[in-house]
Amino acid sequence: MNPHIVFLLNKSLESLRNSNLDSAEQYLKQADKLQKNNPHVLRLLGVVFAQRKQYSEALKYFSKSLKYLPKNALALSNLGNVYVELGEYEKALNAYSSAIEIEPNYEEVWTNKGILLSKINRHQDALSHHEKAISLKPNYAEAWSNKGNSLCELGRYEEALAHYQKAIDLNPLNAESWYNKANVLANIKLFNDAIFHYDKAINLNPDLDWVLGHRIHTKMQICDWSFFDEIRGEILCKTKETKKVTHPLPLMSLVDGVALHQQVSNTYAKDAASNFSLGLFPKRSMGKKIRIGYFSADFHDHPVSHLTSQLFELHNRNQFEVIAFSLHKSPPGDNTNLRLRNAFDKFIEVDDISDQEVTRLSRELEIDIAVDLSGHTKNSRPLIFSYRAAPVQVNWLGFPGTLGADFIDYIIADKIIIPAEYKNFYNEKVVYLPDTYMVDDSNRVASSKTLSREDYGLPQDKFVFCCFNNFYKFNPALLDSWSRILFEIGNSVIWVAENNPQFQTGLITEFERRSIPSDRVIFARREDLMSDHLARQCLADLFLDTYPYNAHTTALDSLKAGLPVLTRIGQSFPSRVAASLLHTIGLPELITHSQEEYESLAIELAKNPEKLAAI
Repeated sequence: MNPHIVFLLNKSLESLRNSNLDSAEQYLKQADKLQKNNPHVLRLLGVVFAQRKQYSEALKYFSKSLKYLPKNALALSNLGNVYVELGEYEKALNAYSSAIEIEPNYEEVWTNKGILLSKINRHQDALSHHEKAISLKPNYAEAWSNKGNSLCELGRYEEALAHYQKAIDLNPLNAESWYNKANVLANIKLFNDAIFHYDKAINLNPDLDWVLGHRIHTKMQICDWSFFDEIRGEILCKTKETKKVTHPLPLMSLVDGVALHQQVSNTYAKDAASNFSLGLFPKRSMGKKIRIGYFSADFHDHPVSHLTSQLFELHNRNQFEVIAFSLHKSPPGDNTNLRLRNAFDKFIEVDDISDQEVTRLSRELEIDIAVDLSGHTKNSRPLIFSYRAAPVQVNWLGFPGTLGADFIDYIIADKIIIPAEYKNFYNEKVVYLPDTYMVDDSNRVASSKTLSREDYGLPQDKFVFCCFNNFYKFNPALLDSWSRILFEIGNSVIWVAENNPQFQTGLITEFERRSIPSDRVIFARREDLMSDHLARQCLADLFLDTYPYNAHTTALDSLKAGLPVLTRIGQSFPSRVAASLLHTIGLPELITHSQEEYESLAIELAKNPEKLAAI
């Protein structure tokens, strides 16, 4: 090869290593003038455009490079990477397979193919590809970390942790490995270890996608509010800059800002979406029933399914066919899952097929309306809707807010959840139900057991405030309010869901900092039966709601058990759910609009048993 071209190629590689794409392009354009259609120059020009996310240009250069040097495994691997970004997964698999055929000892293409196989839910196949990469290069840190990801997807968490640790040992400066390990540690509830690993990842790369949100969400699960205002402030600042700082759900516990919630959902949806298109829908068959597809990762013992089970049973089968797409495998023997299988006309498990395949299946079944019951929650699969599973796509119930996506057409709400003046903060068109957007299963009732306060360690002669909300909804401002209420009502206790042991220790510590002794905090153990959980709530006197993330199913449970819920309403969807329920049952007097009003009404109700009894 011409020594001048070799020199320019080396200079371009140096520029690429330093992320100086303009400089790399200049060197390569000079080389292209010296020798037209040099495959190595063309390949590197493809790399430049790929790093700029100009994928159609990158595709052009990689294809041209392969025209002049067809058996180039490196160019084929690059081509595969671009096809992945474009959502052309079959073409990507073919490109990677061709590269492996040409160069079977090319470890990077084995792990790239493994990453794609995981992306299309072929986790076992992905595992074998990462193993092959490791066998070719035992000190390949990224392959160890990627294998950990596949093990995690298969639920083999201990093995995943060991692989992440091996990746960290090989390359302790790789923030991704620390972050991946932190996510698994949080998932198996080793929260302190998870926070340590998130901190390591942040120290190595403060701009790592989503890590700040995961870290504060994990800290809130154990009531660790150290540097809470500073961390929260940094997240809000970066959110306003449209950085990938937090998933949408953790933000809801941090701020009551309907505009900010929309902004972070927009950022997340844009990152999750694909430009890949399955084309237009075929013409709808006339005269057939309307087919509704309900898509959820939670068709098991989960609040969404507790609320909706009877709804699916009650659909008018003369007009509708109702089909479940189960996005995540349910635990064996789960009674809720067994009931749901009978509630739908078809119950299809799609946890082990790719998002594109799920979308194709939905289209083959001629689903008219696709309802996303998961939104931006755990195990959700937004790409299915990005590819357009149905002509009409709806966001309802599972996620309390806009999905921030142009491929979701409607959100189901009510006039309290989304007042007319807030509609602009939702990407979807709003469909209003006449009362509340929420639904419940009328078969879900309290047991007939005779329960006493003594059964639950509650004092007979004291006023019992309670809150059975999830741990991540608690925050310093809320505890300030509760402490002032408890201080004012000296003959009272607060009854809180046990959540986890670290949370209990952290919460007691925070109360003691506010001069509320530990004997005034009582933890409610988890009940095996929903009917017993509902029955015990009448032992309390008043439910104190959280803010800015209200009780949702928990508020409904308390109200149906006869326990009044005191809430504070805000602007955002999650801060208006309890108010929606209270408004619907005719108790708007329990809706407050400020921290001061919330505290004042709690104290008034505790001091005025006649007023509380009337409610």
